[in-house]
Amino acid sequence: MAHKLSVVIPIYNEITTLEEILRQVKAVDIGMEKEILLVDDCSTDGSREVLKKIEASDDSQVHVFYHSVNRGKGATLRTGFQHVTGDITIIQDADLEYDPQDYPKLIQPILDGDADAVYGSRFLASRQHFLLRSFIANKVLTSLSNLFTQLNLTDMETCYKVIKTSILKEIPLRSDRFGFEPEITAKLARRKCRVVELPIAYHGRDYHEGKSVNWKDGIAAIFHIIRFRFKD
Repeated sequence: MAHKLSVVIPIYNEITTLEEILRQVKAVDIGMEKEILLVDDCSTDGSREVLKKIEASDDSQVHVFYHSVNRGKGATLRTGFQHVTGDITIIQDADLEYDPQDYPKLIQPILDGDADAVYGSRFLASRQHFLLRSFIANKVLTSLSNLFTQLNLTDMETCYKVIKTSILKEIPLRSDRFGFEPEITAKLARRKCRVVELPIAYHGRDYHEGKSVNWKDGIAAIFHIIRFRFKD
């Protein structure tokens, strides 16, 4: 059976990495058709001009969408999800922290019929680089999420979430910012979806290199974990 992978890339001020991550995503061999959806969340650093050039190249594999105002990662992903046409959807950040060479192993459990969603865990692999406060915050949020969802994840906050598109299209998503991570996790769990974790490579940036998650997002994530345990 032929399959198609949709890669959704949310973008906000990633001019230094945008072209390279697109090159890497296009280069990885996954043994199936691939579409790449680039969604810009009103970047102000020149990323939009780069995207205009990419759009002008008329590459049928690449589709570009723009927000007229900054709305947040969750809203940016929702825009991309509206346009996916593949059988499987994967989320790819634009900042080079995550390696597209992990795609083949991440999609395999879904192709084999063993999973509805696959999370790429940064904590199942050895010798990864993390900021201490990010590590602690992630562990706290993942543990709290597990408590409410009854899943047994090590990395709820991972970017690499691979989901059957048919399931993704059925899930109403509401979070505009980083609440997307606990929201999608809670809603997959409520639907009794089979969620598998696999180790991935990770090259973490620090806050001087553009990290945009702060303590307010952590507090909001706790709220979303509790909220979406009971609300769809």
